[in-house]
Amino acid sequence: METNGTGGGSIRVTGARQNNLKNIDVQIPLPQLTVVTGVSGSGKSSLAFDILYAEGQRRYVESFSAYARQFLDRMDKPQVERIDGILPAIAIDQNRPVRTSRSTVGTMTELHDHLKLLFAKIGSLSCRECGQPVERDSAESVYKKLRKEKPDGCRFLVTFNVSTPASLPWEEVRGGLLQSGFHRIVVAGKPVDIQELADRPEVEQEICTVLVDRLTLKTRSKKRIHDSFEQAFQYGKGRLTLIFPDEDNVAVPFSDQLECAACGIAYQEPVPNMFSFNSPLGACDTCHGFGRTIDIDPELIVPDPSLTLKLGAIKPWRIKAAQWERRELFSFCEQQDIPTDVAWQALSPEQQQAIMEGDDDYYGVRGWFKWLETKTYKMHVRVFLARYRGYFSCEGCHGARLKPESLLYRVGGKTLADINLMSIGASAEFFAALKLTAYQEQVAQLMLDEIRKRLRYLVEVGVEYLTLDRQSRTLSGGELERVDLTTAIGSALVNTLYILDEPSIGLHPRDSQRLVRILQDLRDNGNTVVVVEHDPEIIRETDNVIDLGPLAGEKGGEIVFNGPYAKLLKDKQSLTGQYLSGRLSIPLPQKRRPVKKKHRLTVQGASAHNLQDIDVSIPLGRLVCLTGVSGSGKSTLVEDVLYRGLKKQRGEPVGIPGACRAILGGDQLADIIFVDQSAIGTTPRANLLTYTKAFDTVRRLLSQTELARVRGYTPSTFSFNVEGGRCESCKGEGFEKVEMQFLSDVYVPCPECQGRRFQDEVLEVRYKGKSLTDILNFTVAEAIEFFGEQKELQRRLSPLAAVGLEYMRLGQALTTLSGGEAQRLKLATHIAKERSKDSADHGTLFIFDEPTTGLHFADIQKLLNAFDQLVECGHSVLIIEHNLEVIKYADYLIDLGPEGGDGGGTIVAEGTPEEVAQARASHTGRYLKHVLGSAATGRRSQPKRKKAKSPAQPLVAEVGSGKSIAIIGAKEHNLQDISVDIPRDQMVVVTGLSG
Repeated sequence: METNGTGGGSIRVTGARQNNLKNIDVQIPLPQLTVVTGVSGSGKSSLAFDILYAEGQRRYVESFSAYARQFLDRMDKPQVERIDGILPAIAIDQNRPVRTSRSTVGTMTELHDHLKLLFAKIGSLSCRECGQPVERDSAESVYKKLRKEKPDGCRFLVTFNVSTPASLPWEEVRGGLLQSGFHRIVVAGKPVDIQELADRPEVEQEICTVLVDRLTLKTRSKKRIHDSFEQAFQYGKGRLTLIFPDEDNVAVPFSDQLECAACGIAYQEPVPNMFSFNSPLGACDTCHGFGRTIDIDPELIVPDPSLTLKLGAIKPWRIKAAQWERRELFSFCEQQDIPTDVAWQALSPEQQQAIMEGDDDYYGVRGWFKWLETKTYKMHVRVFLARYRGYFSCEGCHGARLKPESLLYRVGGKTLADINLMSIGASAEFFAALKLTAYQEQVAQLMLDEIRKRLRYLVEVGVEYLTLDRQSRTLSGGELERVDLTTAIGSALVNTLYILDEPSIGLHPRDSQRLVRILQDLRDNGNTVVVVEHDPEIIRETDNVIDLGPLAGEKGGEIVFNGPYAKLLKDKQSLTGQYLSGRLSIPLPQKRRPVKKKHRLTVQGASAHNLQDIDVSIPLGRLVCLTGVSGSGKSTLVEDVLYRGLKKQRGEPVGIPGACRAILGGDQLADIIFVDQSAIGTTPRANLLTYTKAFDTVRRLLSQTELARVRGYTPSTFSFNVEGGRCESCKGEGFEKVEMQFLSDVYVPCPECQGRRFQDEVLEVRYKGKSLTDILNFTVAEAIEFFGEQKELQRRLSPLAAVGLEYMRLGQALTTLSGGEAQRLKLATHIAKERSKDSADHGTLFIFDEPTTGLHFADIQKLLNAFDQLVECGHSVLIIEHNLEVIKYADYLIDLGPEGGDGGGTIVAEGTPEEVAQARASHTGRYLKHVLGSAATGRRSQPKRKKAKSPAQPLVAEVGSGKSIAIIGAKEHNLQDISVDIPRDQMVVVTGLSG
């Protein structure tokens, strides 16, 4: 083992014993970029989060007053002898679920706060009626508009309007005007002396247009014009009207208030919260700022439009309890001449509308559901309604989330909703090119600088395809972490410890270098960055590498290596070093399974989100990888279109499917299982035995022992979820939580059962000499050997060993699993289920969303073996993946792109890995070509990155259109009539002596 020899300027951890860490000592240099790597379960997260982050946050929080500390999150004090040099810590991990629909990319990055302030300060208002700009006028602004729009010598009348109620005698009105110094009014476009008017004017009897002055537009008359305008504004209560006699008495109104002078519509003063969908001032009144409303989904009401009304086209009325509703429906159809023996899809839109909406005498389907909503105090009614409801874009704001008044303001010609709908890349370009007036630039400079900076960070971490209104809870773990990372960078903290958990998840190899630059910028600002990571590109660019292991669980928790990357490659004890240096590698399959033309699943016309009406054919019974840069449409195609579409076909809706014309071949599948990155386990009672359903068999075996039968014990006696045999003091959890008012809560072993979870007399029951506590302390490998003759337990536990979880304890709480362990546990559970099924005719489609999350090279090899088991049993495996080791192993690839967001959504290449590697337009293919080559040679290196093409003109014309550029007879300067071939799409170096 080699350790880092830095003395001062480092975080020194002494005697770390957290979880499976074996009393280790480690030094982390300051301020540097350090990667913590190792196999899944080796103790990486324990060191990074449970020790470094917990202690850094704990010490920082303890600097506050006792009163303030009770309102802050408190971390447990780590199990370590001593930590020196720790800094205030910030953790950016994937275990921070976002549950509210109000959280968006814009709100997470604080861009929304800056944008709403920007619109409140410099947003230009347009009238909702005429669409003309609305702004406050003054004597000076009116004069400038006149000079700009009218020629010198233009004649005009300065007037204002006063209200003259019919109940007020004309003599009093006239006397008031004369007393104020006004002697003329305008009637029918002409000035009239009010002293000559014996009676109220016939035109506009309740509105009197008072003449202030008759003027000619001249430079020398500027002071008089100003004075007249100010007088008109004063007596007209902030409004004046200019009348142009030479232009058919055209009247142009002005106002010094925030209103449209032409339409007379007054508008509210803009304030920042007026542009926030989280505030009642700005949120749409219909959807309350969510952008969507819940309503019954017609496609769920009529899932099969080929059925007739008699055969039950309306699904909620198929049940036996809906006989009365069916009779009413048929009676209504008879009155309206609507056939009940014709397929629903053959009915006219008017007939379908009549059935759904009803009329004055018939409630219709929608009216029936409204009546049902009055019964939601009953649980079964709420469950029934949930089956037929869906989310739809709000009709009030059309998804913009804001009130109509807020959308009347624009910056650079775009509303806030327009900016939120733009991709981050497009937003960055928009604000970079935004042109403002000198006044606006001065007011908004600080806000614009912050907006541009944060958008640039988001582009640099590879999420430029996201939109600012994208809901945070729909982001993958890697996307969520990279968005959080930009917030941390934007805060500009220094001398801080940043701890990140695999920020490269979901990132294409093409974009890894950009993430490295962000991490290095964070370090260069004076911070210490610790990253738990497996990506070779990030490990290569770090200052220091800590490799934990050598294996997982009880066999891990040791420092295998601590030092620079170059020395890691030469270290013989480091499993990571052996894979990175090429001494160990994941081999290619000996033979790729051939793809059958007929045995396929076909998606036609997929057009959800950024998918561009594509047709995708997925071979069944094979290991298929869906690849492409981040944001190219992979998750949309697989989860939104394929998975939800297939589930809807089977009458098991799991959400609104993405748009497509048809999905063919679903009848060839027995089931569809989607395994995503969501966490498992919310209670300490949930463990490996309960999750795999193996605990039922263990409890049954214990209840069948002689002592258990004598005492009358049943399987439920051995459960810590129900009363009977569990320790009632700790409710079967094995520990008690002692709440500390100003310190973190302390968990201590239960004083009654000493952490054994069960009553003493229950633990006296033994199976083959082992009590239930002994069995819960078994590792998976020990349990498989102990229960060798129990076929049911072997079937449920052996898949755990097959996916590399043989080191885990059967009683380990699921809440303590790492991301990689949780992924593999889900896979093992499904393997156990499928082994019990007869799937000779119809296999199951397994869909995995980046299953390599948190996995080391050695773990990936076990994962691929598990995938092979599924495929060999007749199942189909479809994987969304960026990891090149998995991609190279697949039978078939479908590469989307070529870019993310609007630049993606098309099929760039498909075929075997070797075929995709030859596709010039495929970013995946470019990196895959290198990996396939290194798999054959046993050496690891990086593909050459393309450089920008030179704008210089060629010396002679290009000849041919093959795989090279042929230059023939070059004689420029001192070239001696040479001919040369330059390969296309490669980096070529031209070298030689100077001149």
